[in-house]
Amino acid sequence: MSASFPVSQPPDFQALCEALDDEYRARATYRAVIGRFGPVLPFANIVHAEQRHIDTLLGLFSARGWEAPADRWNANVEPPETVAQACRAGAEAERDNVALYDRITAQASDPEILAAFTSLRAASQERHLPAFLRHIEGRGCGQRHAVP
Repeated sequence: MSASFPVSQPPDFQALCEALDDEYRARATYRAVIGRFGPVLPFANIVHAEQRHIDTLLGLFSARGWEAPADRWNANVEPPETVAQACRAGAEAERDNVALYDRITAQASDPEILAAFTSLRAASQERHLPAFLRHIEGRGCGQRHAVP
């Protein structure tokens, strides 16, 4: 499912649209995994981070008076057949997310947007990807998240 955003918009708007679309997709995917398998790790933790990423990006749209694109992924994602497959797919999605932020950071010029992209990229690279890799290596993938 490919996104298309109005090309008449400034590069910062285009970059924000791509980032938001990717964060929406991640949240929908992780929700779908939780919907199929319950609150398994690392999805039960990372889905909340994806929501924070979305909130950050929506705030940037709002601060500039730009209308954010709608979430086209909600309820449009099928989870993998197993939690192990989901963890491998999650790791690949986080690698793709890092690459996306590398690419769109080069398009953006607004310092606040650039700072957000740097922070969101770091979260994927330094926290989300390692969490999936730990679980792929057999350290907890699919364990149920303890609900307080």
